Amino acid sequence: MTRDSVLIVDFGSQFTHLIARRLRELGVYSEIIPPRTSLARMRAHHPKGMVLSGGPASVYDKGAPQISREVLEGVGVPILGVCYGMQLMAKVLG
Repeated sequence: MTRDSVLIVDFGSQFTHLIARRLRELGVYSEIIPPRTSLARMRAHHPKGMVLSGGPASVYDKGAPQISREVLEGVGVPILGVCYGMQLMAKVLG
């Protein structure tokens, strides 16, 4: 049996665990992963979608968490960016 799953990339938001809990309450398995997770590991989860969480940094801060264009384009599922996650997608994808 294959279960639907959503990956949540944690950029430090206070709401990351709340997002995961809400998805689980809807019967969707979710797993919180760090932004440095490789594309291969993300694909190994066979997610149906991905959420990029918010976070306290600015995408322009030196040392702010990043995600590669390869991941954004290569995971092959719909991606929801929340706050920092959306700003990071806009920066990386132009």
